[in-house]
Amino acid sequence: MQIADLYNYWVFIILMMIGFYGVIAKTNLVKKAISLGLFQTGIFLFFISIGKVDGGLAPVKVAHPTAETLYSHPLPHALILTAIVVSVSTLAVAMALLVHLPRSYGTIEADELEEAERS
Repeated sequence: MQIADLYNYWVFIILMMIGFYGVIAKTNLVKKAISLGLFQTGIFLFFISIGKVDGGLAPVKVAHPTAETLYSHPLPHALILTAIVVSVSTLAVAMALLVHLPRSYGTIEADELEEAERS
């Protein structure tokens, strides 16, 4: 197997690392929330990639299955569907809270919020 054959793994590793960098390095909470979304997208792609079987069919009822019929595993796809719903909901709640932060504290920068809490 060549490295170029595994391009989907490179894509999710790059997405995860960009998201991880944003969560760690940025102080703006909107950027942190978007970075967390990128990180989660990388995780989703990883799980979907490991659930795919080469030459596998969708796990649906076939009229005449044979003993050699190979199916892709449906569990990772079902789990990721649930995780996507949770991810979108979490991001929506985070953005709703971030809309109200400037009204209360005048900023959405994490270090300025910590300083305001100490005062």
